[in-house]
This record gives sequence, C-alpha cells and structure tokens, in this order.
Amino acid sequence: MAVDGSLKSMRKLLPLVAAGIAFSGLVHGQSRLTFEVATVKPADPGSRGSGFQFMPGGGIKIGNMNLKGMISFAYDVRDFQISGATGWMTTARYDVLAKPESGQGPAELKGLSDKKREEATQQIRERLQSLLADRFQLKTHKETKELPVYGLVVAKNGLKIEESKDGEDSPQNMNQSNSNGKMFLTGKRIPLQFLTMGLSNTLGRPVIDQTGLTGNYDFKMEWALDLGGRGPDFAGEKTDAGAVDPAGPSIFTAIQEQLGLRLESQKGPVEVIVIDRAEKASDN
Repeated sequence: MAVDGSLKSMRKLLPLVAAGIAFSGLVHGQSRLTFEVATVKPADPGSRGSGFQFMPGGGIKIGNMNLKGMISFAYDVRDFQISGATGWMTTARYDVLAKPESGQGPAELKGLSDKKREEATQQIRERLQSLLADRFQLKTHKETKELPVYGLVVAKNGLKIEESKDGEDSPQNMNQSNSNGKMFLTGKRIPLQFLTMGLSNTLGRPVIDQTGLTGNYDFKMEWALDLGGRGPDFAGEKTDAGAVDPAGPSIFTAIQEQLGLRLESQKGPVEVIVIDRAEKASDN
C-alpha cells in the first residue's frame, strides 16, 4: 500500500487503543463533515497497488481500492474488524478524488504538529464516512465481541529499541516491505501504539499496546514469511514476496530478539463494524 510515499502524514491511521479496538463515528444529531466536490470512478482493471494520498486543503485521493479498504480507513478499523464485506465490496475497485470547501483543511500536513496532523486526519476520515454513505449508500452499526488478541509488553530482558532523538516537527515514517521470503519493518519516530497497527494486520489479530511506554521510537525488524510467499501490507492487500527463503526468525522471535518486546496471547473486547447495506457507486 502506498500512502503518500510513506505513513508520515497518517500517524494515527487505523490505531489500536488499550481497552480494545475502537473506531470513530459521528454522534447522532450532529451535522457531519462532508467533501464539497468528489468523483468516484471504477479503477482501471490493469492498475496495480492501492493507496491513499492526502491532498492540500484537506482533500484525499484514493487509488484502486475496494469498499472494504475505504471503510477500514474511514472508520479507523482494521481489516479483520469489518463484518459483512462480501462479493463486490472486496473485488470492485475505485478511484476517488475529493476535496472540502476552500479553507476547511490545512494547506499542507508536512509542517503541522503531531496534534494538528491528527486532527486533520480525523476530519478527512469523517468526510470519507459521509462520502461512503452518500455514494455507496453505506449503512453500518458496531458491535463488541470477545476475541483473541495479543498484548504487546516489554520482554524480560528489557527494551532493545531507542527513543527517537528527533523533534516533534520531524516526519514520522513506518514502512513495510518484503523480499526473498522475508518481511522488513522500519520505523522512524513512531509510537508503539502505531507499531501495533502494522503488527495486527500482519498477524490477523488485534495487537494492544500494554507497554506503558509513551515515547516515539526508531526501530528496524525483519522476519521470515510463513504465508506461502505472500504477506499482507498495511491495507490488508496481498503483496508479492518474490522467491521464498524460509531462513530467518518468526515474527514472534524477531519482536523479542530485535525490539525487546513480546506478544502475549489474550482475550479481549474488540469493537467491529458490521455492514448493514451497501450499493455499488455509479460513475461520476
């Protein structure tokens, strides 16, 4: 998944929170944020990859993405937190270009503080919720289920990654790639709560930050694929891993040996979004 070249402009893209996994929604009775202009078109069948790009002024550009992927971002949930996405919702892909009324969003995200960047991201998510309701006739409700989760804790021998020395204005980057049967995950000035986002999608299970650490960290990790040579990226899409070389640690071993963290298998409340209704968007 390509997200504006990296994930630096999406610090809280689909974050996991301590009490379970929560997603944002509009409060009943409040006027919702909307995009002033939006085009939704079927993607070119020959397109490869998919992603989001934040545009100047609070707009968003979505390329070659299915409805399930758009719901995942709009409602701040992971792929496995969406119930009822079947058939065309996972196969039909769309290109979306949308922008709010002039002056309703920041001209650029690059120079914003972490807090302002988070606020701008949340506004884009809420506007995308409105767009999905209008153009795809999307209706949803949420439920809480007791599901298997992983708790991320500090390993017995202590933390092996260092807190970033870069200032708040420095970009935040987290990138995942694969090659020759191995996965690589690197982070620059990333909170551990954000690390759980990448881990949860890779493992297909919620990962909850239980370290109690609040800083931003630099880290690097690699492990062997065990998914038949293919693995998920941050959007839940499958990515080619090339020729498989099984040599290397499992993701569980790599987390402990390379990061000084550990995953504990637990049960916990997980909020899921259930799709009640959705229709294919018409070309416009």
